[in-house]
This record gives sequence, structure tokens and C-alpha cells, in this order.
Amino acid sequence: MTKMSIAEALRETIRAEMRRDPRVFCLGEDIGISGGFGGAFTVTLGLSDEFGHERILDTPISEAAIAGIAIGAAAAGLRPIADVQYGDFLFNMMDQLANQAAKLRYMSGGTLAVPMVMRAPIGATGRGSQHAQSLEAFFTHVPGLKVVAPSTAYDAKGLLTAAIRDDNPVLMFEHKLLYGSKGARTEKGALSPMGEVPDEDYIVPIGQGSVRRAGTDVTIVANLLMVYRALAAADKLAEQGIQAEVIDPRTLVPLDKALILASVRKTGRLLIVEEDNLTNGWGAEVAALMADEAFAYLDAPIKRLAAPDVPPPFAPILEQAYVPSEAKIIATARAMCGL
Repeated sequence: MTKMSIAEALRETIRAEMRRDPRVFCLGEDIGISGGFGGAFTVTLGLSDEFGHERILDTPISEAAIAGIAIGAAAAGLRPIADVQYGDFLFNMMDQLANQAAKLRYMSGGTLAVPMVMRAPIGATGRGSQHAQSLEAFFTHVPGLKVVAPSTAYDAKGLLTAAIRDDNPVLMFEHKLLYGSKGARTEKGALSPMGEVPDEDYIVPIGQGSVRRAGTDVTIVANLLMVYRALAAADKLAEQGIQAEVIDPRTLVPLDKALILASVRKTGRLLIVEEDNLTNGWGAEVAALMADEAFAYLDAPIKRLAAPDVPPPFAPILEQAYVPSEAKIIATARAMCGL
């Protein structure tokens, strides 16, 4: 075991997979510049020293070009890992991701595969409306794309390894405040979710969620940064006699429906917490699934906590009000339990 941050776990996974498989390469903006950060959040720091610039490929500032190169290379048999500096820039790739990467296997009758990974940092971090959005829901709606969201260093390594080896296009969303608060580049307000990561090869199966905290009174489903706020809220709820079960889906497509269903049947209550906008978020799909398959077990209406339907604000005090807080999670869970 080695203790490391999420950024370090991602970097070591890329290094290991590039050593293991010569078809794996990275591409993106500023990911291999000598003396640079190693991409916007240090994930590729130092990799060009070992693998050279033919496999750690710096691209022009053109997200459409990054997507086109990655999709074409994957269809030709390589296994690209594309780095998007900010998840918001995925909108510049939408046609290629939704109409090419996601559909080529279907349109070719299964004869073509697109084994690519698109890594995208998301989350509100004082950067305003065009660099702070949470975009998971846009891509959970596209058949043919897998969507993963690691919240721990262990999951970062296991999910990225699984994604690189998968024959389908995988989008990996990473929260900017979870990369780690130490190193060459730090974020104000960042957490340091350092975790024990096995040195040996392993995968976290895509489509398998995790129970982060067991409980009997209310199920809280949360992803990325919201996992940590849900866990903090659960600790305080326990002091008030409410035992919350916290579930981290880890993968949004495919979703571990069975895990959530089993929890809701046990607790009778479901609270979904996400940083994305409320309307048509991925949490709405979870709520619909549970209303359909666990309605008879519910002791209270399903509740969702999410960002309001406005762009992420730049002003710090507004951003704090925008992102679901520990206090809001506690208040909502208490109300659901009749307190």
C-alpha cells in the first residue's frame, strides 16, 4: 500500500498503464511542457520525461481537435487518455462525443470499438460560470458513453485502470477540490482525501457503487465532493439519533441500481445530493428509479439537494450558497425523519 492523493493516484495509474500497454498515450493542453504543471491540475506531471512527447502529446488549444484525435486514434486501435483542462470545455466536443464516439459501435454493428478515456475536472472553485460547472447529467443521457466519478484515491486508480482497458468510450469526472491540497498547484478550499492505494494491479469494476457509511434511518446518495459533505453530515446526524447510510455510486453509467435499491428498502428514506443543477440532474433519474422500484418501502417522499438552476456564480459568498452544504444535508435529513 502507498498513501497518495487522487492526483497522484491518477498519475501513477497512467504511468503503469503506459508501461504495460504501448497503445496507451495521453493528449491534451499543456500536459507535457517542461517546467509546467503537468496539465491544469498536475496529473501528468513528469510523465513526458519518461515517455517522451510522442506519447504525452501536447495539443493546440482546441478541444474539438483533442476529441477528434482521441476518437480517431481509438477507432484505429490505440487507447488514448484525453485531458480536458476544465470540464466546461466538453461542450466544444459535444458533436464528436455524442455523435461519433458514442455511436460508432452501434452504427458499425459492433465491428468498431472506441476505447478512449476523456478526463474532465469539474466543480465550483471560484472560477465563475464557464469554469465551474458540474456536467455529469449531460453525458449520462448519451447511449454508448460510460460515466465514472471517483471520490477517493483508491477509486481513482481502480476506475481509471478499468476505463483504460474498456473497449467503450469512458468519461471520467474529477472534482477540482479533491485532487489534493498539497503539491505543485493547490486549490483554495481543497480537501486532502489521502488514501491507501494498493501497489499491485487492480480495477474497480465500472458499474459498482460503494457504501461509504452504513445506516438504518435514511439513505444519502452523493458523488464526488458531496460524498465528503454527506459523510460529515452523517456524523452529526448520528449525534442526534439519526443513522444515515451514505452511498457513493462511483459510476453514473452504468448505475449500481441494486445497491441503492437495497439501501432504500432498508432505510425507507432517500436523499440525493449533487453539485449539478437540480432540474434534469442525474439525481432525478435515481429518484425516478427508486420511485418506480422501491415505492412500497418509502416512509417519506424522496428528496434532492442540488445547485439551483443558475450558472455557478463567481462571488465566493454566492458560490457558498450555490453548492449544497453540510448544514442543508443535515436539515433535510432531519425533516425527512420527522425532526
